[in-house]
Amino acid sequence: MTACIVGWAHSKFGKLEGATVESMIVDVATEAVAHAGLEPADIDEIVLGHFNGGFSSQDFTSSLVLQADPAFRFKPATRVENACATGSAAIAQGIKTIEAGRARKVLVVGVEQMTTTAGREIGNILLKASYLPEDGETPMGFAGVFGKIAGLYFERYGDKSEALAMIASKAHKNGMSNPFAQMRKEFPYEFCLQESEKNPVVAGPLKRTDCSLVSDGAAAVVLSEAASAKSHERAILFRANKQVSDFLPMSKRDILQFDGCREAWRQAFDDSKLNLDDLSLVETHDCFTIAELIEYEAMGLVPAGQGERAIKEGWVTKGGKLPVNPSGGLKAKGHPIGATGVSMHALMAMQLTNTACDMQIENATIGGIFNMGGAAVANYVSILERVK
Repeated sequence: MTACIVGWAHSKFGKLEGATVESMIVDVATEAVAHAGLEPADIDEIVLGHFNGGFSSQDFTSSLVLQADPAFRFKPATRVENACATGSAAIAQGIKTIEAGRARKVLVVGVEQMTTTAGREIGNILLKASYLPEDGETPMGFAGVFGKIAGLYFERYGDKSEALAMIASKAHKNGMSNPFAQMRKEFPYEFCLQESEKNPVVAGPLKRTDCSLVSDGAAAVVLSEAASAKSHERAILFRANKQVSDFLPMSKRDILQFDGCREAWRQAFDDSKLNLDDLSLVETHDCFTIAELIEYEAMGLVPAGQGERAIKEGWVTKGGKLPVNPSGGLKAKGHPIGATGVSMHALMAMQLTNTACDMQIENATIGGIFNMGGAAVANYVSILERVK
């Protein structure tokens, strides 16, 4: 690969009173450029990841990044969208621009403001990331889609409620160490396992603790072509960055395989000449606990149907052989749609530079990221390694 991350910024995630899409963009863009040791004039191109879909009435947002500094004026700025993988799509676009020789320094920003939208409308907006001819009437919206997936998984492999509860509890324990996380509160395994007034069933076998959060937030990274990246204080190299798209209708594939996720990991490992054992940690897309469970299988940690082994045997905890989501993941950190993929890359950069505070995984050298849009439709995998 020919691109490195040389600077980053990350807002708090959650219900951000007084914040706007514009103010969040301006804050992280300003901070990321400064963190890279650059001036706004040094940036050649800007890519904004912003899903929107109706969350914000301001739908044309790419040039809001220019509000951060007059020196951004006349720089090319483009907004990209690819459902819940919007942030990773923006990063991929920035990398392609560098690889094409059209830019040396690219500012990538991801943002979303969700909490100002009414609950029912949030469900309607998120359901647009499914195949509406088949799933448009799904009760409970996108949670209902993953409730259906969880139900099918239970039918094929048995009741895995214990494993899902362990994943949820792990996420919240890890989130306690993340200063950016929306929910810094532990939930014991027993609470996550049992249906209760405070933890009701949402869809299928999924309870409230199995679902990620509605969030506001933003993150940004500065990408540099590799040749000059080492002139910066820090440089995180993309050993691989792969995108794999699968059929939108779940009826055209075995949804329990997450084939797009599996193929994205395969391609990334081929490109990087690495394998799963070379990774120090993974940040993966746990929009619902069932997604993380299946992703253990798709990344090759365990065979199909055996995802529960990874959590029950402690492999994916912070002290395990492959820590997964030490940030707390989407489940505890929050999931502002357009910001999520950029957040994952910023947090991984922190891990690889030993600046992840209490989230830090000891001796982290190489990290893997999986971010998806829809039900394993838009699949992005990055493998990162610190080179300075």
